[in-house]
Amino acid sequence: MEQKLKIAVFIDFDNIEIGVKSTLHREFDVAAVLDALKERGEIVTKFAYANWGRQESATRALSEHAVQMVQRDPSPRGDKNGADINLALDALEMAFTHDHINAFAIVSGDSDFIALVNKLKQYDKRIFVVGGRAFTSTILQKNCHEFVAYESIIDDRPRSSGRHRQPQQQQQQPQPQQQEPPAPVERTESGEPAAHAEGQPQEPQQERPPHQDRHQDRQHQQRQPHKRVALDLNLAMPLVERALGVLERREVRPQLGLLKSTMLQLDSTFNEKAYGAGSFTDFVEKLQKADFVEVSGGEGRYMIRLKGGGAAPEKQVGAKPEEAIPMLRDVLETHRLDVDNGSTEEDLAEWVREEQPNLDWRKFGFQEFSELLNYAQDKGLVRIQADEEHGLTIYLGAEFHPPAPPPEPEQPAAVEQEEPEDEPQPLVPGQPTATGEVPPPLPEPKTPRRPRAPRKRADVGVGVSPKKRTPRPKKKSPSA
Repeated sequence: MEQKLKIAVFIDFDNIEIGVKSTLHREFDVAAVLDALKERGEIVTKFAYANWGRQESATRALSEHAVQMVQRDPSPRGDKNGADINLALDALEMAFTHDHINAFAIVSGDSDFIALVNKLKQYDKRIFVVGGRAFTSTILQKNCHEFVAYESIIDDRPRSSGRHRQPQQQQQQPQPQQQEPPAPVERTESGEPAAHAEGQPQEPQQERPPHQDRHQDRQHQQRQPHKRVALDLNLAMPLVERALGVLERREVRPQLGLLKSTMLQLDSTFNEKAYGAGSFTDFVEKLQKADFVEVSGGEGRYMIRLKGGGAAPEKQVGAKPEEAIPMLRDVLETHRLDVDNGSTEEDLAEWVREEQPNLDWRKFGFQEFSELLNYAQDKGLVRIQADEEHGLTIYLGAEFHPPAPPPEPEQPAAVEQEEPEDEPQPLVPGQPTATGEVPPPLPEPKTPRRPRAPRKRADVGVGVSPKKRTPRPKKKSPSA
């Protein structure tokens, strides 16, 4: 029997909110995330980390879903990773102190959480990562047990947050138009406005740069609801074939639920909704209709195998994501100066269409161009800066601007030392020198003489003549 999951949810609110706004142009829907996690297990606790003084509009929605909001007070230096550290510490503490919690859901796209994910996996915890495909690090997507794409869980949900903003925008936009007098505009056959009548003053129109008009039009189109294009089933067949092969080697019957769990084990980024299926059962039925697999058994006990029991046909082989990188690199090289100063996602996508018509990102497994850019960012090809108002700004990555080598440590000025003079070669009698000459034998040393003791001289005073010595008389011998 499969173990029931008890999930602890940790939300990096600042990261997920700016990612959703900059790529999907929508408000973050915490209810959609929690509903998707409830399908996978029981949620026992929920935490969200942010500077809530700047997120007053989101606190009400979080309070309605009993999410505990942890205040993150930024330091004067602007601690960028403050929320990441607090979240990681609390998650590890809960893993140590709450043994009944066997699953963790990290709602963020920050690659800094890879260390936390790996550590929790070491403690036998199941890890879910919830984030957008366009702003979640691909490294983080592939290193969890299951990646839940935010795009897939909101495709079928109404825009609850947009309903409150659309009436305000509609009320603000007609106001400047009502100030102008409603005059009919006559147009010629070509569609251009006709010339004004004589005597009628023509107000000067402020000309805007064409790139500004194009950017505003694209931004308006992006904010409109659009249906994501489903990927081709051919792209999923290598994973399906590999999973069926694993089950065959294990001598396990390839049932429906076991096939999906095996596919997630091989690729945690797999999501059947990316292929236009509402559930995994619908996904298998699509494969059957496309004549890719054979399905047998009754409802609830479907058995899947490849068509004919052999290898997948050639048409099922799809392009790999890394094959799109060289073509994108060529476009970046051509527009290196423009991208180096910061390019919009729309301009870069237009350059790709013009210069690389074969680079259809859907053929490489990306539903949107922003997903390809996110993949290229992890490869070091580009650097993406997300902004809530302007969307994504693309810069050249580390591949074009490799980091400068670290400066060599400064060595102290060398003190000039005088080179010692070569000592003369000692002369050894009978041995030749470097020049080949034989030195003459040394003379025998002479025995030194003992020094004589100095004679004592009488002290002579100043001005006193020396006394004359009087000879003593000789003694006579007794014989005389």
